[in-house]
Amino acid sequence: MLLYESEAKSVDPTALVRDLPVEPDAYTISLVQGVEANSAVIDGHIARHAIGWALGRMPAVDRAILRVATFELLGRPDVPTAVVLSEAVELAGEYSTEESGRFVNGVLAAVALDLREELGSTPDP
Repeated sequence: MLLYESEAKSVDPTALVRDLPVEPDAYTISLVQGVEANSAVIDGHIARHAIGWALGRMPAVDRAILRVATFELLGRPDVPTAVVLSEAVELAGEYSTEESGRFVNGVLAAVALDLREELGSTPDP
């Protein structure tokens, strides 16, 4: 939830990671840096599939979850699509609104179809 904290504090995500008292694991660092470096592309994919929802209107937690999951779909083809979606839905259900799990699942399922096809692979069944 470093991206959520970064947004809430209006702090650069990389700076937030750098200033943590304990260094996070390498995967966490790669996610934060990947989302930051690809933010325009990631937000474009989310906006395209979040029909009727502007990014700024989404709960901040949902936005952070969608960004991380979209980066994983875009930049981490080694992570199975089903795992990305399952973990994102679980996080949304635990940390956001009652409707967030379904919303995140719907948006990410559509994003996954686009991104995994664009990368030359098909989403997992």
